[in-house]
Amino acid sequence: MTLAKQTAGAAEPLDHFQANAYSPYHFFSSAEWARFRADTPLTLTADEVTRLRSMGDPIDLEEVRRIYLSLSRLLSSHVESSQLLFQQRNRFLSLSDVAKTPFVIGIAGSVAVGKSTTARILKELLGRWPSSPKVDLITTDGFLYPNAVLTREKMMDRKGFPESYDTAALLRFLSAIKAGQPNVKAPCYSHLVYDVLPSEFRIVDRPDILIFEGINVLQSRDLPADGKIVPMVSDFFDFSIYIDAEESLIHSWYVGRFMKLRETAFRDPNSYFHRYASISEEEALAIAEGLWTNINLKNLRKNILPTRPRADLILQKGNDHLVEKVALRKL
Repeated sequence: MTLAKQTAGAAEPLDHFQANAYSPYHFFSSAEWARFRADTPLTLTADEVTRLRSMGDPIDLEEVRRIYLSLSRLLSSHVESSQLLFQQRNRFLSLSDVAKTPFVIGIAGSVAVGKSTTARILKELLGRWPSSPKVDLITTDGFLYPNAVLTREKMMDRKGFPESYDTAALLRFLSAIKAGQPNVKAPCYSHLVYDVLPSEFRIVDRPDILIFEGINVLQSRDLPADGKIVPMVSDFFDFSIYIDAEESLIHSWYVGRFMKLRETAFRDPNSYFHRYASISEEEALAIAEGLWTNINLKNLRKNILPTRPRADLILQKGNDHLVEKVALRKL
């Protein structure tokens, strides 16, 4: 595999890895990566892509062809290999009638970087493989502590930080999924009211593939001195993806999205952010900048970006919000 040439404007840390001959990754330009799609069919329409993409994300059919068909083909090979290994392990242990557990894909990255779009596009592509696998998508938002708890614990200004999640509930959910249990409940979250919905759940019933998306899903934790097992969320992943971009670009995308939401979703009287719909543009911009600087930037630098080297695949985006470079972990 050939290392891609460095792209102008790429994030310095990733370029540093690329320049290092001992990097654990292979690097490809988007054009190089696109060639790996081979004869993978395009099963999405332009209208479907438009429906699946998030606000401010310009992904189109061409981007699906360039990036996501190759990724779909790669994931297909990983799923097939996982199934083969499962069968071989069962023969080795003389086990029978053991149900295969779901193949879990983790997707991480900053706010406003395009995780949700990537997760939804992949869900549709993977579900349309010839084998017609059952694919579910769950986000970590539902595992946030309710606002009442965050307020009581004085953590509302750290919402989205690792400590704002019910990690025990996250681990119980993924443990049940990997144990092959039926009808596992995942709590629901409303971006409109900006809170967990206490009486609403999504049921995940033994899918072939589960996509698990969230900003901190690759987060590690301190290991106990006594050597006892302390699982991490990423321990349950069979493959992990990190959506990357320069800090300045994510900043721009976040503020731009906030200002667009001010003209759309925030106008709903039920929106948690409804109060921002009636203030001046200058005031709204100042609030967006404050939220970025005081919450999201701190979370990115302290918690999210440090998890990037733990991913199996890194999709690095450029100025136009489209993927310019792909890093795939070596085997």
